[in-house]
Amino acid sequence: MRKFLFSLSIVFFLVSFDAFSQNLDISSAYQNDVKIRKTGMAILGSWALVNIASGAIGRSSGVGQNAYFHEMNLMWNLVNLGIAGAGYYFTATGDMPSNASDLLSDQVTFQKTLLFNAGLDLAYIAGGFYLLERAKNTTSRPERLRGYGKSIVLQGSFLFAFDLILHTIHTNKSSQISDFLSHVYFQNNQIGIVMGL
Repeated sequence: MRKFLFSLSIVFFLVSFDAFSQNLDISSAYQNDVKIRKTGMAILGSWALVNIASGAIGRSSGVGQNAYFHEMNLMWNLVNLGIAGAGYYFTATGDMPSNASDLLSDQVTFQKTLLFNAGLDLAYIAGGFYLLERAKNTTSRPERLRGYGKSIVLQGSFLFAFDLILHTIHTNKSSQISDFLSHVYFQNNQIGIVMGL
């Protein structure tokens, strides 16, 4: 009897989940998600282009640590431009999820990626400060270490702010998924959906 009731509960849950998820406008939620991601990649790409242009000019006209600062900005942002371009392309050409579960999974993965990147950004900043500190204790091209260190601190700081702001916006604007999840509850060994709210 317990197995029967458990099986019946699972079937009821799945049917309810499917019926409730149909009320979620998946297309609208997906388009909102795409808009946020495209805007983020456009901002990252713009930052990269400005840094590539100023880095090329600064490297050719600068001397000492200033030249190395611009050199690292140029190299770093060639990578940023590639990431922004690929991110924009894959966002623009991606397929819309067919159900709320896939949409939620995709959004959660994106948000986790942003948080992971923010952790990497802190490592970049720490690496930049390490180079600045190391420059104080070496006679072998300390100007290069200072220039690279300052650039990496700047680039890491921008990326840290960028990732956290994009994560916050994405989380806040993904309200349809959050609203949907507010109707799902877990209690003891049970899972359910509150209907009609």
